[in-house]
Amino acid sequence: MKPKVLILRTAGTNCDSETAVAFKLAGGQTDLVHIQNLISGKVDLSDYHILAIPGGFSYGDDIAAGILLAVEMRHKLSNVLEEFVADKKLIIGICNGFQVLVRTGLLPGLSTEKNATNIDMPQRSTLAMNTSTRFECRWVNLKTEVNQCIFTKGIKPNLYLPVAHAEGRFTAPQEVLDELENNQQVVFRYSNASHHSSDNIEYPNNPNGSDSNIAGICDITGRIFGLMPHPERFLTKWNHPRWTREDLPEEGDGLVLFKNAVDYAKATFHE
Repeated sequence: MKPKVLILRTAGTNCDSETAVAFKLAGGQTDLVHIQNLISGKVDLSDYHILAIPGGFSYGDDIAAGILLAVEMRHKLSNVLEEFVADKKLIIGICNGFQVLVRTGLLPGLSTEKNATNIDMPQRSTLAMNTSTRFECRWVNLKTEVNQCIFTKGIKPNLYLPVAHAEGRFTAPQEVLDELENNQQVVFRYSNASHHSSDNIEYPNNPNGSDSNIAGICDITGRIFGLMPHPERFLTKWNHPRWTREDLPEEGDGLVLFKNAVDYAKATFHE
């Protein structure tokens, strides 16, 4: 069985094709689906095993990045999303998709798994304007934390991925940050290239000023995952900015995230 991946599209989405390539290389079957086809019922989300919300500038990032798509999902797709999560299926949000997930409340979610299916939950964190007050586009070093995330099972301790965003500063009240730490929901932190440490990291190593240098988080179940860096932009060594100067492995750092998702779906849903 090839797990089925729905890659959500709307006005302003621009990383859907790259995300589709990533899941195809990982062994998944992908469909690019406009949100109106979900809202109308033309496409049934329950037919899929993985939902991917890719990067871009949904609805032009009017008001705030990802907020209009988040409102649309909360008010028009809440029932199908709750069913999807309750069925232990996977959701990944990359860059703009991460912004959407925090604004729906699906991330970081609540602190107990029994409440994880409730999309009508308050927004408990946000992705605010970068402290540099400008769009940041560069490759960054990431440190993998001990975490619950399905997407990062067996992943190496340090990754190198590109970012491209203006509103990527993860921030939350201290009690939420403490909860993320205690529940092992912090997946990636921005780090220092030479020491692979996330201690005392400042700009530009932390490109946006995120609290605790947080670059990606998951929910309490580990099945909903959001990150600001773009793993779909580093799938093979040819994507690396120094591929002509360094002896690199064939597989890029980002591909394993998609492979883990597909492997989980294969093991969990025997159809």
